[in-house]
Amino acid sequence: MIEVQGLSKVFETDDGKVEALKDITLSIEAGDIYGIIGMSGAGKSTLVRCLNYLERPTSGTVCIEGKDLGTMTQWQLRQMRREISMIFQHFNLLMQKNVIDNICFPLVIGGMKKNEARERAKELLEIVELSDKAQAYPSQLSGGQKQRVAIARALAVNPKILLCDEATSALDPRTTQSILRLLQEINQKYGITIVIITHEMSVVREICSHVAIIGEGRLVEQGRVSDIFAHPKTAEAKELILKGSGTDRRTLEDRQKELMKGKCCVRIVFSVNSSFEPVIANMVLKFGQPINILRADTKNVEGIARGEMILSLPDDIQMQKEMKAYLTERGLAVEEVNGYVD
Repeated sequence: MIEVQGLSKVFETDDGKVEALKDITLSIEAGDIYGIIGMSGAGKSTLVRCLNYLERPTSGTVCIEGKDLGTMTQWQLRQMRREISMIFQHFNLLMQKNVIDNICFPLVIGGMKKNEARERAKELLEIVELSDKAQAYPSQLSGGQKQRVAIARALAVNPKILLCDEATSALDPRTTQSILRLLQEINQKYGITIVIITHEMSVVREICSHVAIIGEGRLVEQGRVSDIFAHPKTAEAKELILKGSGTDRRTLEDRQKELMKGKCCVRIVFSVNSSFEPVIANMVLKFGQPINILRADTKNVEGIARGEMILSLPDDIQMQKEMKAYLTERGLAVEEVNGYVD
């Protein structure tokens, strides 16, 4: 569906050249929910704007269904963009128009008759569960309702691809969950390929099948979400997976950081089978040594609950090796995480 090869983007500024993207290559299959994640300033928003040529890459190619966007005329690009809708962090609704007219807007300017556009808008309001808000104005809506209107408007032109640029960043956790469920339903029901740009690993874990991790303009890691969650290979991936979220966890994270100083700490992720065995209790009995559990949690990864723990192992180096081997033999993903709890 989407093929990106060797994509780079350089901005000219008064202070010189800024390399926002450096040699990005990735592939997004039709029907995927694909996450692109990175910290602020990593280049992910520039990348999503290159996917529909709102930003023209400095070098490299972007192909949609085998068609190279770089070879298209402006008219051809406009036609292609009808198949690629976007939703944004701040909704971008027309404040002077009510909900149904906001949804009708792209249809009317595209040439559809107004009465037909309104019928289509009513159908879309049912999909996003806002039929009772047709005559309301954006100022009368909550953040989640505004984003649902933005999603309905994006779906109005029957796109094949939906690009979501930090679409849940302005929403509270509960509203974020409802928007993610809506996107998942749209993907499953209509087969629309969804690309989610975010800095929140929880969003990627919740609904994405694949993820690309961007760091300082480079693609540092990519693959199935479940694989990267269990076996992150790069510092960027480990930081995104392990870092705490929100100020309410800062005290706990600081305490964990202190406990980890000078210790051998490992992160373990339970497989479906290993979750039925009391692995940690059995390991304590086998080796006769206490294990300090610094964190234990359950995460929803691709719709499956996956348990994870951070353990502090005894100081004996040989015993550390034997314990890691014991955990690995029982089907757990095991990795050292010293320095990655921030």
